[in-house]
Amino acid sequence: MRIRFAVAALALVVPLVGCETVNEVGPSTTPSSTTPTPTPTDTPSETPSAPTAKVADTLCVRIDQTLVRQTLGVPSVAIQPKPIPAELGLPTYDVCELQLGTGTPGGNLRIGRSVQPAKPTDLASARSTYNATRGSGEIAKDVVAADGGFGTSRFVVLLEEGRLVKVSGPAATIEKYAALALAAVQSMPGLPAPEPLVVRPECERGTDKAAAVLSAPASIRRDGETATGDVICGWLTSTAVLWTSEALTPEAARVMDTARKSPNAESIPLGDEALIDLKTLTVTMRVGDDRIVKMTRLPAGQAEKNDMTAFALAMAGLYTN
Repeated sequence: MRIRFAVAALALVVPLVGCETVNEVGPSTTPSSTTPTPTPTDTPSETPSAPTAKVADTLCVRIDQTLVRQTLGVPSVAIQPKPIPAELGLPTYDVCELQLGTGTPGGNLRIGRSVQPAKPTDLASARSTYNATRGSGEIAKDVVAADGGFGTSRFVVLLEEGRLVKVSGPAATIEKYAALALAAVQSMPGLPAPEPLVVRPECERGTDKAAAVLSAPASIRRDGETATGDVICGWLTSTAVLWTSEALTPEAARVMDTARKSPNAESIPLGDEALIDLKTLTVTMRVGDDRIVKMTRLPAGQAEKNDMTAFALAMAGLYTN
């Protein structure tokens, strides 16, 4: 399925209706674009407030919050002032959040901009990665807006100005997320360039070993802390990413049991127990009865087992002490 938007060059408020749903490219001819009809609003669009010392200049500050509220049908929208850890992976996104009322099913709205420059090949790779790892999730569909995109009823990724922009949140429709993503990319001009180094001192214990796993010193760092106080450490080069993460779960023992059943699993002496997957080189470590730590490199499997093990040994103390 292809979601097509025809948008005036200077339009900021993206209509919610009037978009056309067409079939995937195939034997049928490609229909012409339709011009969306503006959605009437019951109140004037809010002018994003100027950034302050407490709230950084992000896409969450710049996007039209009235548009977000009306598009998703939530009672209120507010900027999450606390820094949000980067969404690490290929690609990696710097993320901000908008709080969607009280008790909105599915959580907050997340808006991310890729840390590194992106091209159409990166957009295609991101789509392929999503489809390969989506499990029971929806298959991604085309979104014809900006310089191309894809998405589902839970998120849309667009390419614009050499960056990928991802808008994700509670279940809605692909059309609604396409409208919000387009509003986000239209607010990008003048946004400060991503900082290359976001570093926490406690993550430095793994930096030398990370260079061996990545086959080069990291040119970008993305360390952070979750709302529950869990530390995330991230190292990026132009072609790879390596990060650590921690999660609280009452199913920690079951997680390890499942991982242990893999024919690629091999035990390593970390935490209360730990396994390295010999195919992906992902390390999974249990700490106590309710904590799982993961150490992940992407692209998967493109490193030496000994280098990944040495990195895991260097980082384990951050989560066990």
